[in-house]
Amino acid sequence: MTLQELAQRIGCRVEGDGSIEITGVAGIEQAQPGQLTFVANPRYQRALATTRASAVILDDRVPAAPCAVLRTSQPYVAFAHALELFADIPRPLAGVDACSAIGRDVHCGRNVAIGPFVSIGDDVTIGDHTVIYSHVSIGAGTRIGHDCLVYSHVAIRERLTIGDRVILHSGVVLGSDGYGFARQRDGSHYKIPQIGTIVIEDDVELGANTCIDRPAVGETRIGAGSKIDNLVQVAHGVRVGERVLFAAQTGIAGSTVVEDDVVFAGQVGVAGHITIGKGTIATAQTGIPNSTDPGSFVSGYPAIPNRDWLKSSAVFKKLPELRKLVQDLERRVADLEARLTVARAEKP
Repeated sequence: MTLQELAQRIGCRVEGDGSIEITGVAGIEQAQPGQLTFVANPRYQRALATTRASAVILDDRVPAAPCAVLRTSQPYVAFAHALELFADIPRPLAGVDACSAIGRDVHCGRNVAIGPFVSIGDDVTIGDHTVIYSHVSIGAGTRIGHDCLVYSHVAIRERLTIGDRVILHSGVVLGSDGYGFARQRDGSHYKIPQIGTIVIEDDVELGANTCIDRPAVGETRIGAGSKIDNLVQVAHGVRVGERVLFAAQTGIAGSTVVEDDVVFAGQVGVAGHITIGKGTIATAQTGIPNSTDPGSFVSGYPAIPNRDWLKSSAVFKKLPELRKLVQDLERRVADLEARLTVARAEKP
C-alpha cells in the first residue's frame, strides 16, 4: 500500500512523498527500502541519519528525518497498528476438527475455529470468531467470549468465565486448585476443596505457562486490559485490577488485592492478604510483605521506596570496608578506655 493509505489507516500525518509504496515494517537499523520503521526512544534518534527505510514514524516533537515521515503523538502505538496491517498470521479454518472431542450442549458462535485434539466438556459456550488451537482442554460449564485466541496446550478448568478478546498463550492453566490445606491434630494436612471460580475480563493477555488458581469459595479475578507475562503465578482469591502489568516470574499470594494500573517488573513476590495501591510500581526482584499506598514506587526486600533502595544499594559494596573500619574504631575506643582506667587508678 502507499504511504498515504497507510497513514490514513493508522491515524498519522504524512510529511514527504505519500505515494511511496510500503511493503513491510522493520526496526530502524534493519529496515530496507520499501519498509516502514519508527523511533519512540530518544536513544535511537541518531540512527535516523543512516536508516535505509523509506519512511519512519516519529513523535511530533522529533526533528525531520532524511526520508518520508509519519507524524503522531504515539509512535510506538502507531507502529503496532502498522504491524497488524502487514502481519501474515495463519488462522485455522472455521469449524471443528474431526479429531476433537466435543461434549453435550456446546454452543459455538459464528466463525469459531477449533483445531485437532481439543477436548471440550459439556455446556460450554464459545463466542464469535474465537480460535481454539490444538491440544486445548476446556472444562464443563465454562464461558469463553468473542475474538479470543487460545493457543495449544492451554488447560481451562470447569465453570470459568473468560471475556472478549482474551489471549491465552501455550501452557496457561486456568482454574487449578488453590493451595489450601487445614492442619489436623496429628500434623497432617487435609485438602480444602477449591470450588470457587475464575473471571478473566475483556482484553486480558496471559503469557506462556502462567497459572491462575481458583479459590475454595468466591472468585479469582483478572481485570480488563491487564497483561501478564510468562511463568506468573496468581494464587487463589486474588483480585487484579484493570490495566495491570506483571512481568515474568511474578508471584501473588492468596487473597491479595492488586488495584488498577499497577506495574510489577520480573520476579516480584507479593505476600497474601494485602492491598497493592493503585499505580504502584515495583522494580525487578522486589519482595512486598505489606500493603502499599497508591502511587508507590518500591524496590528491594522488604520493599522500601525506590530512592531509599538506590541509596542503600550503593553502600552494599562498601560494607566489608565499613565493617573493618568499625572494628578498628572499636579496638581504638577500647584501648583509650583502658588507658583512662589505668590513668584514673594511678591518679593520687
